[in-house]
Amino acid sequence: MCFDEIENGMCSVVRSSFLQGTKLRTERKALSSIHTLRTLLVVKNAASTVLSPEQAPSKVIPKESQRPVYPFTAIVGQEEMKLCLLLNVIDPKIGGVMIMGDRGTGKSTTVRSLVDLLPEIKVYDPELMSEEVRSKVQQNLDLPVATTKITMVDLPLGATEDRVCGTIDIEKALTEGVKAFEPGLLAKANRGILYVDEVNLLDDHLVDVLLDSAASGWNTVEREGISVSHPARFILIGSGNPEEGELRPQLLDRFGMHAQVGTVRNAELRVKIVEERARFDQDPKAFRESYREEQEKLQNQISLARTSLRSVKIPHDIRVKISQVCSDLNVDGLRGDIVTNRAAKALAALRGREEVTIEDVYTVIPNCLRHRLRKDPLESIDSGLLVVEKFCEVFGYARPA
Repeated sequence: MCFDEIENGMCSVVRSSFLQGTKLRTERKALSSIHTLRTLLVVKNAASTVLSPEQAPSKVIPKESQRPVYPFTAIVGQEEMKLCLLLNVIDPKIGGVMIMGDRGTGKSTTVRSLVDLLPEIKVYDPELMSEEVRSKVQQNLDLPVATTKITMVDLPLGATEDRVCGTIDIEKALTEGVKAFEPGLLAKANRGILYVDEVNLLDDHLVDVLLDSAASGWNTVEREGISVSHPARFILIGSGNPEEGELRPQLLDRFGMHAQVGTVRNAELRVKIVEERARFDQDPKAFRESYREEQEKLQNQISLARTSLRSVKIPHDIRVKISQVCSDLNVDGLRGDIVTNRAAKALAALRGREEVTIEDVYTVIPNCLRHRLRKDPLESIDSGLLVVEKFCEVFGYARPA
């Protein structure tokens, strides 16, 4: 056999082996593709079966299955903190509450317990409109009015700026090829409550965002050629431990009121708090049911106070003396005067009166001015006591024993 015949024979064998291997790989790929397709069809059919309207569970979580919230009326002590929170629910224009105190004193529990007491509001408000709604009103188009409960939004410390302010809707950009805006937490908290736990540990860039929105009441987002502005007026509630760091003065001044929380020292009260907490942990539903009547009574009281707030008056001489106290204490700006007037009116409405008294001002003025005083490192007296002393001096008021 000549060399050429041998070479041709080997090439035929190699070619045949190559073709068989290629055919085998092609068949394997085809079988794999068929298997994958069958798997996708099974998953798709299963998904369609699960998500069918007849068999799909409702997306609305029943109230009983939600995480139980400790009742507001069951909280023992901490009257100053509870009063500040209630006054802000009655008049949101007070500007929020800053709660500072020792750890384990129920700051976060008290704030989150407000959920049950929040009243309903109309979702369409001519004062707080976006540009789209404003244009419809100018065209005299009818807009539906609905009622919804005031929402509370938690701002986590690790939140990104895009999550807080809003960002581009990536899904719409990829599927529809259009630039769309996806609202953030500030849009969700509009006309509601924005709660920041451990606010003194918040990153500086998020503090700047909160300052801008709290000052203007609007949030403007500039992202990838999109410019969107929407209303962002909310009740800003923050809590923290002063041992973990101080708050920036610019942000501290944005809080309407300041509440100081201390550890309960009375042994009987401490035992009561422990027992009530143990009852709640053992059976939250029964515990909440035992406080239902008190919760409903307080909720009705808040609703009546919100309704009668506009009719509450402050005598002119009391207004003058409030401003005199702020001036004597060298309070910067006029926020102290405005917040004290608003808080005194809200307290009078909560107590069912139509005129503010000196006792109302005495109750709220330390919380309105304490955090606005200039810090003196050599001063040993508490700033709240300084406010009370100046109030008694200007008003000629004798402190109750």
